[in-house]
Amino acid sequence: MEFFCYHRDRPGSLALRQELLEQHLSYMDRYAAEMIARGPTMLDGIPTGSVHVLDLPDPAAARAFAFDEPGYQAGAYRDVLLRRWRNALGRTMWDFPGGRTGGNRYLVLGLGAGEPVDLAVPADREQLIAYGPLLADDGDRWLGTAALVRAEDPAAARAVLSVERYADVEVHNWQFGGRQPSQ
Repeated sequence: MEFFCYHRDRPGSLALRQELLEQHLSYMDRYAAEMIARGPTMLDGIPTGSVHVLDLPDPAAARAFAFDEPGYQAGAYRDVLLRRWRNALGRTMWDFPGGRTGGNRYLVLGLGAGEPVDLAVPADREQLIAYGPLLADDGDRWLGTAALVRAEDPAAARAVLSVERYADVEVHNWQFGGRQPSQ
């Protein structure tokens, strides 16, 4: 089962996040085989949250992943969005043709209202790092869409979704996460 997890930082928690960085990375290293995508959201070079998309055995394992995370345990996050997710691209971020660097990267979250939309992968899939529907715990009911995308600017990233069909669409600067590969 695939899950989308977004820990949003609590205002003023940057020092705590920095203090816990090695613990966070070590915790995430334990889930390396399950990771589909990961990385921080940023504002002016400062982390504002942490995205993890992973394949876990069940909802209990996903909750344990989200709420046992060191930053969550220490109070660094104001909230956690945890949803079932479906990997519409069938690949991980490491398989993204555009690589780890180059261009602007964004997290686009479309929070659902009404009938499901954007279930099909957009035509310009070469700019998509990860893409799929956010689902209820039952894995069937649509709650929105989450995408990691390379785009020229936030407006172009937002255009990946049918914006008018969502209750809300958020766009956050995002970057590839995890330990940097050794040189």
